[in-house]
Amino acid sequence: MLIPVYEDAHLVVLNKPSGLLCVPGRGPDKLDCLSSRAQQQWPDALVVHRLDQATSGLVVMARSLVVQRALGDAFAARKVDKRYMAVASGFPVAQPAPADAALLAGMPQDAEHWSLIDLPLIADWERRPLQRVDHAVGKPSQTWWRAVTGQEAATLPSIPSDSTRLWLTPVTGRTHQLRLHLQAIGHPILGDSLYATPGVQAMAPRLLLQAQHIAFTHPVTQVPVACTLPADF
Repeated sequence: MLIPVYEDAHLVVLNKPSGLLCVPGRGPDKLDCLSSRAQQQWPDALVVHRLDQATSGLVVMARSLVVQRALGDAFAARKVDKRYMAVASGFPVAQPAPADAALLAGMPQDAEHWSLIDLPLIADWERRPLQRVDHAVGKPSQTWWRAVTGQEAATLPSIPSDSTRLWLTPVTGRTHQLRLHLQAIGHPILGDSLYATPGVQAMAPRLLLQAQHIAFTHPVTQVPVACTLPADF
């Protein structure tokens, strides 16, 4: 039985465990997924967005076509605030803020210094389902990141000494964006079976990436909805 993080007559927010698909995959062994489990409890539940199978955390599902469309529009218009936690290998070095005002407008406004990864991504068709950085034909893709430090870090579980706990805020929502962006700057996520080296994969029993916070305006009541999970690694 799923325990909702948030629930009302119009939508439900669920906590997807790592390893569970969001929607059914190909083959009878991939029928079990978050959407099918949700529909056993909420028969009207409809998919709005997805997380990678290996990623844990918050997923919003609509309970009508009207709400599904409204939430989908909010995601497309970047009106949904999403924040992920990850543990990356090594020690990423903070970068100066970009000069582009349009890019700066997407930076999280929490009085902290954030760095931007701005690398275009595209499907790597010869190695599907992998994606790759491609400056010629890739789609624009941006991720803001900052290290979790100080008292905030002190309250969280310990991590390997040669790794860094990060907050990640994606501006765009490309497939594997957070995983590939961190790999591209030389700091793949621990436990990443797709983009990390075998040594970094072996540093964790799962991908250390969690969709930990999501906030949006309720499409029916127009009241702000914000959901936050505790770190699960």
